[in-house]
Amino acid sequence: MKKVLFFLPVLLCNCHTLFAQFNEHPILNLENEDKKRINWGYFLGFNQYDFKFDYKEYDPAQNKTDVLVAKNIGFNVGLIGELRINDYFDLRLEPGLYYTQRDLGFPGFSDERDFLREVKSTYIHVPLLLKVSTKRLGNFKPYIVGGVSTSLNLSSSQDSAEDNETGTFRMKKTTYYYEIGFGIDFYLYYFKFSPSIRGVFALTDELIPDNDPNSPWTSNIDGMYSRGVFINFTFE
Repeated sequence: MKKVLFFLPVLLCNCHTLFAQFNEHPILNLENEDKKRINWGYFLGFNQYDFKFDYKEYDPAQNKTDVLVAKNIGFNVGLIGELRINDYFDLRLEPGLYYTQRDLGFPGFSDERDFLREVKSTYIHVPLLLKVSTKRLGNFKPYIVGGVSTSLNLSSSQDSAEDNETGTFRMKKTTYYYEIGFGIDFYLYYFKFSPSIRGVFALTDELIPDNDPNSPWTSNIDGMYSRGVFINFTFE
């Protein structure tokens, strides 16, 4: 009972501080954070990339032309440069390094050496985004974000003379995307923390067809487009 009586004032003090962040007059952290003309930060996060395939011929009854895609969890790391336009709009540049892997299964093969292609990618991803925020609500502020981006695939085999006949799945080095997402800025005592989720969709075809126009791997593919989900945790 003595221990309970000892910790009770401490508990009540902490609860008062917590609830003060959400009442009508919260204790504001980093009051001048959003008044800076230029802001810097960094992010860490996770990604999951997929492929969207367009086919020249498709028979849904037989379902023979579908390339199977097994998605994996990758990770992201990068920097943030933000230019303040006004209280509600910011322009952001977020260059980062993104690691991912997708496993492709091509139907019609019995040998795993022909059926399976592991597509490992290391992207330098550079988005230019417009961040649209609400009015600050105490110590948090929701926002949406959207824009365009480009990436350089450091793992690309674009210049390779080999193709799927020798087990090499070729992709283009450069891809262009559009992005859209949302997040929340949390104003902590020493820094601003922002979790966000974003969808990324390729605008350009990434596939390099095999040398043989009748290739069983690529002859029926009309286009291959990356798409993905990014979950980032930003520190500013």
